[in-house]
Amino acid sequence: MKIFNTLTRTKEEFVPMEEGKVKMYACGPTVYNYFHLGNARPFVTFDTLRRYLEYRGYDVTFCQNFTDIDDKMINKANEEGTTVKEIADRYIAEYYKDADALGILRPTYQPRATETMDEIISLITDLMDKGYAYVIEGDGVYYDVPKFKEYGKLSHYNLEDLQAGGGERGASYEGKKNPADFALWKFKKEGEPFWDSPWGEGRPGWHIECSAMNRKYLGKTIDIHGGGQDLIFPHHENEIAQSEAANGCTFAHYWMHNAFVNVDNEKMSKSLGNFFTVRDIVEKFPYEVIRFFILSGHYRMPINFSDELLKSAQNGLERIMTAVESSDFILENASDLHPEDAAVKELADATSEAKSSFIANMDDDMNTADAITSVYTLVRVLNTHLTAKDVSGKEIKDAADMICELMNVLGLDIRAILKKDSGIPAEVMDLVNQRVEAKKNKDFAKADELRDQVSAMGYQIKDTPQGPQVTKK
Repeated sequence: MKIFNTLTRTKEEFVPMEEGKVKMYACGPTVYNYFHLGNARPFVTFDTLRRYLEYRGYDVTFCQNFTDIDDKMINKANEEGTTVKEIADRYIAEYYKDADALGILRPTYQPRATETMDEIISLITDLMDKGYAYVIEGDGVYYDVPKFKEYGKLSHYNLEDLQAGGGERGASYEGKKNPADFALWKFKKEGEPFWDSPWGEGRPGWHIECSAMNRKYLGKTIDIHGGGQDLIFPHHENEIAQSEAANGCTFAHYWMHNAFVNVDNEKMSKSLGNFFTVRDIVEKFPYEVIRFFILSGHYRMPINFSDELLKSAQNGLERIMTAVESSDFILENASDLHPEDAAVKELADATSEAKSSFIANMDDDMNTADAITSVYTLVRVLNTHLTAKDVSGKEIKDAADMICELMNVLGLDIRAILKKDSGIPAEVMDLVNQRVEAKKNKDFAKADELRDQVSAMGYQIKDTPQGPQVTKK
């Protein structure tokens, strides 16, 4: 498998530190609101990477954090007259509702920053002892950026070009040795949560949290670190500086970053106010369509958000689901299959080719877009033979099972989705049965009227030799 490594800006062959095992970390949400589609993209992307690595036989240890203490959370708590912990508890619960519905597997570890305070303090202590950190009285503990000679190796920025403060409180240089120095520990302010430390009461900076959680749950060196491209600088650059200075070894061998979700060619973000939460979008489109939409583009390419593009993704997913549903229906009811050798071979070959093509595409820097095309190709061939009925039940089952296997790797359990959506209301089935009787009695006008009634209720009838097949429109 090849991975595009942001650190080297090249595709590299993936070689884990330990054969058959992968240590992987991805930055999780700051839990002060429902997450939006832009947030969902890295969650889905790195869940899919984890699933694919496991599909290929790797034992994956995956850590994704919750940032449950920062300025945004403090502001939210103050606005609502509640505590930061209450805000965190509420939105972590809401995160799981959306993440579970999107098919995002629970990570091996999903720690909160506030539950990693001992490791955070220990890491800052190591940086102080090694001369990489200093105290500004009345402000906090800061990282001495120029001391780390490789600073900028991920973002490929020169130190002189970097923004002051690394994204921390304001852009004030007062007390700093260098404008790019960033906070490791912030001394307490009125109305803010705080913890005891050797330097004074306060709370951690954003960047140190992920370094500490990595070290606690995965060790000093990991295979893969992932996140959105907006985290390359300052967050991931600062993680490298902290972790490698403190630990004296490589922090992460491969860095993977997904591109933005755009609205009118601007990054979707809370700060710009142009975001759509996943909770909002599911008012119009199911969770599985959102996941399929995200995976329909290569993770390193920007994707544009619109109802039209989501509808296109929905249509594409329904094509795949209908092929599986039709296959299962024929296997349960068919008695008129007439296999022909050439047709049998064609479908069997297409089934085998779909898997090898899917794997080749996923091995090429997790190209989910082309991997889905591999599935579409099998769907097209399968549909041809379902219509002609010129293959045996074995070939139909093998093809449908292969579609489900490959889609499961992408986090889309087709048969589970079909089962969820298959609850046809009793009143609809009553009309369908009345229509069967009307057709038996050659009352075709009545049959057409009943079909229209079923259609008006949001369902469609497909007449097959095995009987009527009813599906949602």
